[in-house]
Amino acid sequence: MFTIDAHLDLAMNAMEWNRDLRISAAEINKRERARGLSDKPDRGNAVVSFPDLRRGQIGLVVATQIARFVAPDNPLPGWNSPEQAWSQTQAQLHWYRTMEEAGEMVQIVDRAGLDAHVSRWLAGTESGGDVSRLPIGYILSLEGADSMITVGHLQRAHRYGLRAVGPAHYGPGRYAHGTDASATLNTAGRELIAEMDRLGMILDATHLCDAAFGEALDLFPGPVWASHNNCRALVDHNRQFSDEMIKALIGRGAVIGGALDAWMMVPGWVRGTSTPREMNCDLAVMIDHLDHVCQLAGNADHIGIGSDLDGAFGREQAPHDLETIADLSSLPGLLAERGYPSADIDKVMHGNWLRFLRNAWA
Repeated sequence: MFTIDAHLDLAMNAMEWNRDLRISAAEINKRERARGLSDKPDRGNAVVSFPDLRRGQIGLVVATQIARFVAPDNPLPGWNSPEQAWSQTQAQLHWYRTMEEAGEMVQIVDRAGLDAHVSRWLAGTESGGDVSRLPIGYILSLEGADSMITVGHLQRAHRYGLRAVGPAHYGPGRYAHGTDASATLNTAGRELIAEMDRLGMILDATHLCDAAFGEALDLFPGPVWASHNNCRALVDHNRQFSDEMIKALIGRGAVIGGALDAWMMVPGWVRGTSTPREMNCDLAVMIDHLDHVCQLAGNADHIGIGSDLDGAFGREQAPHDLETIADLSSLPGLLAERGYPSADIDKVMHGNWLRFLRNAWA
């Protein structure tokens, strides 16, 4: 089934992990193991590549630019100045452009482009045709706004195709605080929100700390989604959304993408110690989170996939029944086992994201 994944850090993997995504995840892992690489926690455990995306019929993704600024007292990894962070996002942009030139990807920036791309993929997937040569569509999103040197840089980014922004990531940010931090939006953050609205961009509420979440939704009248977020009621951590936050998003017509990072899926995960199998973390657990959103909404109109696979983790911290991202193709069967009718399964796999984007870009 044609599938949309609303959160993949493709350029980060290419530019910082030095992975050639044109080869399979199995080949990426073979190369990394042969070289004995251990500089990243997920070396030899990659699950994302272009061949695997196509094999899973994942023809459209929300692909990120990501580069965090860190102040001298911030222990998180990142760049020492906003200018360096901006330059890193520009390197990532050029990688996407290079992949377009190679025929691997195509950027989607408006409704006409969206409809044309989806029609092309549906013609292949619904007829059982060969999609192995089709370009993967990508919508460019910025995860964490630290790399915006000034609010004025947002207009420049919009011109090169940036269509969604998550103001925060982990820790304290230049515009908004994110996971494991707490503060309301600062003046620059409020200006950023206003400029996003003026440009017609999508607000990604993912990673916003509780104090900034409500304020951002109050200030921003435009389209809001949560590209990759699970439920605090099932895993109690500030990275997750509380029921009240989920209801607020539902009230705004948002879609929430279920994430596949194991520590967000099951309670009690210990990084570097727990394993997916011993924690009974499989793809069905993501459906538990999606079900919870459905119960709050009273329908299946606000859920989708935002896997975050290879977002600085790999198979060591992903569902144990997932070998590569192609295994998202097993979700329709798992959803059917839970009693989801075919119309709702279509919504989860692509329909809700398509409806959201068509409305946002009307």
